[in-house]
Amino acid sequence: MRKILVVGAGQAGLQIALGLQSQGYEVTLMSNRTADEVRSGRVMSTQCMFHTALQHERDLQVNFWESQAPKIEGVGVSVAGPDSSPSSQLRSSRGGPNRVIDWVGKLDGYAQSVDQRVKMAGWMETFAQRGGQLVIHGAAVSDLDYFSRTYDLVLVSAGKGELVSMFERDASRSPYDAPQRALAVAYVHGMGPRPEHPEFDAVRCNLVPGVGELFVMPTLTTSGRADILFWEGVPGGPLDVFQGVKDPSEHLALTLELLEKFTPWEYARATKVELTDAGGTLSGRYAPTVRKPIGQLPGGGLVLGVADVVVANDPITGQGSNSASKCAASYLDSIITHGDKPFDGDWMQATFDRYWETAQHVTKWTNAMLSPPPEHVLNLIGAAGQLQPAADRFANGFNDPSDFENFFYEPEKTGAYLTGLTG
Repeated sequence: MRKILVVGAGQAGLQIALGLQSQGYEVTLMSNRTADEVRSGRVMSTQCMFHTALQHERDLQVNFWESQAPKIEGVGVSVAGPDSSPSSQLRSSRGGPNRVIDWVGKLDGYAQSVDQRVKMAGWMETFAQRGGQLVIHGAAVSDLDYFSRTYDLVLVSAGKGELVSMFERDASRSPYDAPQRALAVAYVHGMGPRPEHPEFDAVRCNLVPGVGELFVMPTLTTSGRADILFWEGVPGGPLDVFQGVKDPSEHLALTLELLEKFTPWEYARATKVELTDAGGTLSGRYAPTVRKPIGQLPGGGLVLGVADVVVANDPITGQGSNSASKCAASYLDSIITHGDKPFDGDWMQATFDRYWETAQHVTKWTNAMLSPPPEHVLNLIGAAGQLQPAADRFANGFNDPSDFENFFYEPEKTGAYLTGLTG
């Protein structure tokens, strides 16, 4: 059977490795950390996977935590008012302080979040138990130069470090050359329910115009159910204060201080939270970038980039793990249907182009959300507070971002959609 090397043990790399393994391929997986090191390390991400991405895991029968992880049944949006002083307090239709908009859309199929420390460690162990060759080694370009001669295909799914430099930035698809948000994450226990819908879980997106965004999502972590508090701050703004904060308790205190100031309705349910563990915080920033999918090695061999190696979006739309899952499913099918033919440059480009048909919608939507919203988008978000079908459609766009083409980007389409709802 054909020999394939997968470098990088994240969502996409592991999903591809497990999928190929189930089809009888001889797969080697290279990770820079052991499963135990992943499980006991620092959190690596936020992640909320929607129905399509979860279904890819079910199809491979690797959805091991589905019964334990909270079922996320909605996506809610709140928009902070311009001033929280008592004299100008703005109240939403639900009566919350300092919110000009507050609604929740229901998902057609539930979403879930599993801490990647839990999932990646579990998947690595499963891969090894099923007879896969797991190599613990931080691969360099020189390693791949050697391995490319002994494997039929080398896939690079390690999204950081030296290996990424092999893949050229695609300027035509990358409008930003600098980070658009400063990111800060805290995993916590003790978060209260959102009082507007205590009977079901939702991801809550809190927009603070000109300042940034706060996302709150339930998750399953190493110590059971938890919630993720995730700030996305405009660089240089009041949320951009986490650089250099190394102490986890200081990170949490700062997170809560910002909640109290900018999203008091979320702070109200966070007064008793504590970190899940000493590794439960993360901060950083990166520029959203699309890269060309084929890396050329010094010896002339070619490698194919996977998921966020080639399409790295800002996490503002919660698409990272979803895109990784969709990329893995697309690549897996392209590999299997290719049979015994050589994995040459033409095949690599065609394989990426097929994935880009899905990924382009994520990139377009994410880049749009990083800019101040135009008037018609503000109208749409506002109207969703009165029109439940609009709220539901917006929420389900997180599962299928291609739908935003139909009602989000162009004022005429947005207007026609809202007119159709109101008659």
